[in-house]
Amino acid sequence: MTGTWTGDWGPSATQRNHVTIVMNWDGSNVTGTINPGPDSVPIASVFVDVTNWTVRIEADAKDGHIVAEGRLEDIASAHRKLAGAWRQGTAKGDFRIARD
Repeated sequence: MTGTWTGDWGPSATQRNHVTIVMNWDGSNVTGTINPGPDSVPIASVFVDVTNWTVRIEADAKDGHIVAEGRLEDIASAHRKLAGAWRQGTAKGDFRIARD
């Protein structure tokens, strides 16, 4: 999970929001930030289920609680991908990010 992940999320194929997620695994916990910069959101928790390579990321933003749940793809690649469902406050959609 360590690295910078970039991609987008949104409610439809035409309505997308750019997202950057920076994560670091210290050997026992994953920490990180969503959209680093002046409006960054610290990640509250990351859960990885290695039995099926699913990931759940949670954070508290000014405009609502964020929950991103997805499945890791291309596990062996340095540029692995994570895709799934994204909720932020009352907004719902899908997301796709890849590790740079």
